[in-house]
Parts: sequence; structure tokens; C-alpha cells
Amino acid sequence: MYSNYSTPIDSNLSGVDPQRLHELTHRNVKVSIIIVLGVMITVGNIAVLLVITSSVAGWSRNSRYFLLSLTAADSAFGLLVMPLNLWVSLLKDYTEGPDALCHVVAFCNATVYSTCMYTLATISLERYIAVFYPLQYSSLMTRKRALLLIAFAWCFPPFLLSPVSIPGGIIQVHFSTASLVCNPSYSTNAGYSLSLLCLIFFPCSIIMTYANLRVWCAAKRQRLKLRKYDSARRSRHNVASRVLVPVMAAYYTCWTPCMAAMIYNAVSGSSVPEWIEFVVVWLPTSNGFLNCIFYFWINRSFRRKFRLVLQQLTLSICPKLANSFGCCSSSNAQFVSGIHNNNNSVHERSSSVSSTCTLLSLA
Repeated sequence: MYSNYSTPIDSNLSGVDPQRLHELTHRNVKVSIIIVLGVMITVGNIAVLLVITSSVAGWSRNSRYFLLSLTAADSAFGLLVMPLNLWVSLLKDYTEGPDALCHVVAFCNATVYSTCMYTLATISLERYIAVFYPLQYSSLMTRKRALLLIAFAWCFPPFLLSPVSIPGGIIQVHFSTASLVCNPSYSTNAGYSLSLLCLIFFPCSIIMTYANLRVWCAAKRQRLKLRKYDSARRSRHNVASRVLVPVMAAYYTCWTPCMAAMIYNAVSGSSVPEWIEFVVVWLPTSNGFLNCIFYFWINRSFRRKFRLVLQQLTLSICPKLANSFGCCSSSNAQFVSGIHNNNNSVHERSSSVSSTCTLLSLA
């Protein structure tokens, strides 16, 4: 008499399509990865902003401008790219055909990606000039030229990528359930897609590779000279390898797979497998978190300034907690901060070289 009886839960589970359940599971995993990555990028870059908005020992004014630009571009990954694409993938009832919202989201994605690459290239260029032309640096890299380079990195990508934002324009855009982003269909205009690579990825990669390789070679020669004339420096770490090699390795690891998938789609008209597409599309955003480590946290002056800023924040927000950890009083902290700021100001006035010049001194 109970053979035909079934609970509502059993009937609901039996009615679920296994393929649909599999897709939902994958989607939830992908959304979780995106959220965790977005939080890491945002928190890391907020910490960076707290420090580089003020003077840091060894960093010239122009260096701070370029690094602020990089931090802003990296922050856009967590504050703009990820929320927009998650909103589209979770809340929007996607339909086939030209979609104005998806075109706008794809335009924002591509603009942030391109701005980040241009900014990394301008930082490498500035460091190259600082290392090889230290005496001419102040005349070659003036404040106006530095700001013009930053403006170019932010204004040229929107101009170059403006066709992506136009529904029914020269290139189509679709929402990819594999990567959970609004992606241009590169095969619908292979010429325009490949021209983007020739104007963005390849020039930036060439500039970064050439500049960082020359700086690394110069640092290596200087290190060999110091070993020859000063045996005490043999125990010093190879700062050039510790900084430049991870920077370039992270850049090519994060960006090359995405560009390769873009070329493959433009030429063949096919997409890569689901999880490969998800990884290569979101891998460049992880460069926004790695930049916090390689460009900032490795630097001793940055870490010292971060501890001072964190101490000041703790003293202002919760003095009792700060005292329990043995932090100095607010007056002492302000006195120490004033000394550091004065020293940094003197350093900036007396030196026109960026922080990467320490690669040559290996200090």
C-alpha cells in the first residue's frame, strides 16, 4: 500500500536533469573562485594605496605616479570587472542576439585588461630610463611626460576598443557560460581581433621584456664587480633575480594563455574546453594580486612604511589595543612619521632615480 508513495523532496530530486545539476555545480565553484580572487585583489590594493599615497623611501615622485596608476588598474579588476560579470551571469536573463549590456561589460573588461598591460609597460620604461640614464632622468622623464604616459595608458584603450561597446557593430559579443564573462566573438572579425594583439599585447610585452632584461643584465654585471672588489658582498642576495624574474614570469604566465586562446578563437572560430577557457580568461586578473607582491611587498621601504601606517591606524581607531601590542603613543608615531617624511622629501629632491635603481647597488 506504500509502494506508490514518494515525498516531495524525492520527486524534486528525480525531476532534476543530471546535466543541469552538473552545470550548476560547476557554476557555483567558478563563482566562488571569482569572489575569492576579487576579495584578494581588492584588499591587497587597498593596503598598497594606504602606503603609496604618501612618500616611501627610495621612490621618486614619478615612480609613485606610475605605481598609483598600476594600483588603480589592478583595483578595477576587483571593483569593476568581477562585479559586472557576476551580475550579468547571476541576475540577467540572457537572450541570443545583440545585447547592449553585454557589449558594455565586454568593453569594460577589455579596457581594464589593456590599461593594466600599458601601465606595466610604462613602469618598465620608466625604470629603464632611471637605471641607464640617471643623470638625464629629470630631463627625460619630467612630471608632464610621466602624466602623459599615464594618460595614454588610460585613454588609448577605450578609443581602441570602442567598437566592442557597439551592438551590431564590427564585432559580436556573447555571454560565455564557460568563463562567466561577456566575451567578444573574435572570429566574427579576425582582422580587428588580431590588430588588437598587435597594438596592445605584443608592444607591451616587447617593452617589458627588453627593459627588464637590460636592467637585469646591468644588475648582474654590477653584482659581479662588487664580488670582485668586495668579498663581503658575496653573501648578498641577487635582488635583480628576486624581483625582475618573478615580475616577468608572472606577466607571461597570466597573460600569454589568454592571448593564445584569443588567437585560436579568431583564427579557427572554435572555443577551447570549458575549464581551460575559464582559467585563461580569469588568469590575467590574478596578475593584479601578484603585482601587489612583486612591486610592493618585496620592497623593504614599503613594508616599513606599511607597518607605520598600520600602527597609526590602530592608534587612532583603538588606542587600548595598540598599547596592548606595545605600539608607541600617537605623538611618538607622528614624530617618527615626520622624520620619515622629511627624509623621504630630501631623498626625492636629491635623487631622480626610481626604486628599481637599488637593483644596481644591491643594497
